[in-house]
Amino acid sequence: MGGRRGEAGRGAVRAGYRDGRVPEGGGGEAAVIRILHAADLHLDSPFEGLSEENARMRRQEQRELLDRIAELCAENAVQLVLLPGDLFDSDSAYQKTAETLVLALSRIAAPVFIAPGNHDFFGRGSPYARLSLPENVRVFKEPKLECFDIPELSCRVWGAGFNDRYCGEIMRNFAPEKREGVADILCMHGEVGNPASRYNPISEAALSRSGMDYAALGHVHTFSGPRRAGDCFYAWPGCAEGRGFDETGEKGVILADVAPGRAAIRFVPLGGRRYQVLTVTAESSDPAASVLRQLPEGTERDTYRIILTGELDEVPDLAGLRRVLAGRFFSLQLRDGTSLRRNIWERAKEDSLRGAFLRRLREMYEAAESESEKKKITAAARWGLAAIDGDEEIVGI
Repeated sequence: MGGRRGEAGRGAVRAGYRDGRVPEGGGGEAAVIRILHAADLHLDSPFEGLSEENARMRRQEQRELLDRIAELCAENAVQLVLLPGDLFDSDSAYQKTAETLVLALSRIAAPVFIAPGNHDFFGRGSPYARLSLPENVRVFKEPKLECFDIPELSCRVWGAGFNDRYCGEIMRNFAPEKREGVADILCMHGEVGNPASRYNPISEAALSRSGMDYAALGHVHTFSGPRRAGDCFYAWPGCAEGRGFDETGEKGVILADVAPGRAAIRFVPLGGRRYQVLTVTAESSDPAASVLRQLPEGTERDTYRIILTGELDEVPDLAGLRRVLAGRFFSLQLRDGTSLRRNIWERAKEDSLRGAFLRRLREMYEAAESESEKKKITAAARWGLAAIDGDEEIVGI
């Protein structure tokens, strides 16, 4: 990919197409640009919560994710790829990972822009400085905005990159002059809505003022959904695959169709392994039956944390539960959040405020006509005892 900095750091970039044709807009409208927007892959993560064997397997699956992104580009006739940061988890990338990234990017028949973030910031020792990247790839190396023209797509791509773990506000006073019929697109790592952020704070006011038609952002690990600040559409895709229980659920990338003044943003799941948390109310010290009733189908590829709750007469048998669930997950964590059951009426005979309180509620309990009413009275007794005894107890009604 050719390009050079001129005045205001601008250059020209030629887009590559498999069939050599450039999409045209109909009815005099500007052409729509199909963009793949992915961020926060965190390649070569340590996966510290997994066994050594499973962690090694997950790192290999992260590399395979790069091939899946290249396939998505081909399947969806993608014309522009934006990767706003944290492709690598650190500057200590495995050689195999670096080679896989270069090969995957070379398979993409479109310009690719990378804006390094706080984990993969550009520097002398960063992977981007060591790699021989394909000609279609451009890396933003400094925390100041520069622009590249892509005449074939009638668009300009603006971007900036971190060169340290922390980065101040990059978009301050950013408001370039618009060009008729040209889409302005931003690729950058940063945090929206937190002015105290140490990771390039971005305000909606700055996005609105910028005149960008689409801002492809990275840093936050959950999909933002389509957003808009003035005439600027923006989004972040979240991480491409979960790496811990703070990154649960479906993960993926964004396909966006962008033209001057409009953008259609679609989330595309990548179908990788998921982290899931399941909370189960145990009905006995052998909670397997309770867990199996609530367990969904198709959990074999996923990492689960199962949290047991409820009141039991004795501590649940977690070792027995793990044996029953063997083979149902890629990896499993069990957490015991149960409490030992106590007879709340046992002190009703006391000559005290506590005893008087319990006797009154016991009368109401015995006169109750439904199980639902009894449950509410029991909960009221627990809350009352917690208040009298100075304890804290949370009980759902």
